[in-house]
Amino acid sequence: RTIEEASCALCGQCITHCPVGALRARDDTEDVWDAIADPDKIVVAQVAPAVRTAWGEEFGLSDKEATVGKILDALKRMGVDYAFDTTFSADLTIMEEGTEFLHRFTAGELKERPMFTSCCPGWLRFIKSQYPHLVRQLSTAKSPQQMFGAVMKTYFAEKLGVSPEKIYTVSVMPCVAKKGEKEMELFYQEYAGHDIDAVITTRELTKMIKSAHISPDTLADIDSDRPMQDGTGAGVIFGATGGVMEAALRTAYYLLKGENPPEDAFKAVRSTGFNQNQGIQEANFQIDNVTVRTAAVSGLGNARALLDRINKGEVHYDFVEVMACPGGCVGGGGQPIHDGRELAYERGQKLYSLDKNAKRRFSHENQDVQKMYEEYFVKPNSPKSHMLLHTEHKLEGF
Repeated sequence: RTIEEASCALCGQCITHCPVGALRARDDTEDVWDAIADPDKIVVAQVAPAVRTAWGEEFGLSDKEATVGKILDALKRMGVDYAFDTTFSADLTIMEEGTEFLHRFTAGELKERPMFTSCCPGWLRFIKSQYPHLVRQLSTAKSPQQMFGAVMKTYFAEKLGVSPEKIYTVSVMPCVAKKGEKEMELFYQEYAGHDIDAVITTRELTKMIKSAHISPDTLADIDSDRPMQDGTGAGVIFGATGGVMEAALRTAYYLLKGENPPEDAFKAVRSTGFNQNQGIQEANFQIDNVTVRTAAVSGLGNARALLDRINKGEVHYDFVEVMACPGGCVGGGGQPIHDGRELAYERGQKLYSLDKNAKRRFSHENQDVQKMYEEYFVKPNSPKSHMLLHTEHKLEGF
């Protein structure tokens, strides 16, 4: 059997931890260069939150120097037409997923089993192959990567006045599994076309910067392009374990009560350190007279242990976040490799620092997301939102 046919999660941890450095991920940089060179293509790129925590490691840059704005500038100098921060579509994901959770929770659909997050493709492959009876508990919301692609080929294409076929979407991700996610049949929409056309990892990004002879110290810290420019602290922390859960709870609280919670009300779901005993963070939150029971898990070994406990009835949760890689996306299989060193926790702290200092820390306060709903999607979980921003999880082909 090929690796695609096996139960492999495609997370890439085998690559980052191979003791002899023998394993490699598929390299898609030539596809991106070809698209950039094609005069009939409009190349748009997105950069995931976790990438900004690690790309500078390849160039000896400090945290202050290795900004996402400089990645956007590098992409523009390579020939990308439009460059965006995936923080925007992370906020969009929270609006959809938070609304979905509230609906399923208040409708009593989560009394037996929790709703699981669905933004990690390694986790999706794992649950579909190992726990198929739980697939119906997955959120139907697409990941930020896929939502970005769907928006690019509809809303953004209409803004530009071009057909979706002219838009070539590139994702810069910390994750090897994202390469497989873009190819899943469930993400082919005749209305939007293929959501994402190419995925490159953080390692491939730094390779492209070097091959283009771009010196990092010449890069400017530019803003993301319009009209998907705004991003909040909640979107940034998507890249760390517990971040999706915390961001979703911040907005779910607002949707339920009509007011923002204290900014760090849900930080109990954050990881407290990088070791195998702390891959599961459990926390209960009281909102008025309602208790929401949550867990955030990173590492598929920890996920298996938690799912087995759920199946045996030993524990019950309402909402569970799962990330395949230890520490979350910051420890992804596409990040720079440092033999014998685990940097996921330290990288995650960088994201939490960005969140703490952000102008806005709640996804529902993203002004460009608000405008998109006004102009295009109407509201979260609307019929058009379901058509473009949600999916049906199928077992065939994972």
